[in-house]
Amino acid sequence: MVCGLWSIVKRGYEMTITLTDIQQAAQRIKPYIHRTPVLTNKSLNEKVGAQVYMKCENLQKVGAFKFRGASNAVWSLTDEEAARGVVTHSSGNHAQALALAAKMRGIPAYIVMPSNAPQVKKNAVAGYGGQITFCEPTLEARESTMEGIRLRTGASVVHPYDNERVMAGQGTAALELLEEVPDLDVILAPVGGGGLLSGTSIAATETKKGIRVIAAEPEMADDAFRSMQAGKIIPSQNPKTIADGLLTSLGVLTYPVIKERVEQVVTVSEAGIVDSMKFIWERAKIVIEPSAATVIAVLWERKIDLSGLKVGVILSGGNVDLEKLPWQK
Repeated sequence: MVCGLWSIVKRGYEMTITLTDIQQAAQRIKPYIHRTPVLTNKSLNEKVGAQVYMKCENLQKVGAFKFRGASNAVWSLTDEEAARGVVTHSSGNHAQALALAAKMRGIPAYIVMPSNAPQVKKNAVAGYGGQITFCEPTLEARESTMEGIRLRTGASVVHPYDNERVMAGQGTAALELLEEVPDLDVILAPVGGGGLLSGTSIAATETKKGIRVIAAEPEMADDAFRSMQAGKIIPSQNPKTIADGLLTSLGVLTYPVIKERVEQVVTVSEAGIVDSMKFIWERAKIVIEPSAATVIAVLWERKIDLSGLKVGVILSGGNVDLEKLPWQK
């Protein structure tokens, strides 16, 4: 568990970060991250019938919000802990984010990656100084390999989302958004494992009374939607979506926060993700990845009525394989 830097409330197995934790994280990581811009686009507003404010985490270091949580985790360590390094298993943005944050602090980052991870991601992690150990592409292999490294090195485990320091770091994006647009009615954030959504929901609801927090999720990977309906975590099973950053299931730390503070999870179609992503590229000139496009797709498909409202959306990332754009045949 985490150290005394954290205000933690225990409710059974739940451990909840507070607004103070997020505010402290914002100050801790301020020297290392980008304060990303909030952009608007008239064509988008007219298309969806709302005033949309886009928090562009696609312009964050490593091209995704993940750098916030990774930075907070790394810079929260004591000097003694930091000297032993950090370890995680990831084949995506978290691996790159943790490797860069560790490099900036001058400590080792041990990254366990499945052998079938895309070469571009392997190259990126290595480029940021991560010490990669490859394993079989199973969760069991990833976790056992990581545990072996932890035992050998004493490195601190930094889970991609089910980690209080990571959750607090991710919440800083919403904090910045509300500093710039304090009269938002709604904030939309994508949901995979729930690190971004849980941090966002705490930052938003504790900063502005009555604000609505709504999650966006692909219909083809709708475990968060089903978990909210069931009142318990329903693990993701064989998800098949273009939004590859949203394939993971909710965590035991993120789920209770989401259940308590998020109004609803809205699922969107694959076509809606692709069409809205293309629209943002063409009209707003913003490069976003499919996972980020889910929040635009909620507005695009009008699954819920947000017409006339001021809507903040967190564009979670912009890491796209340009050789495999979804609208290319």
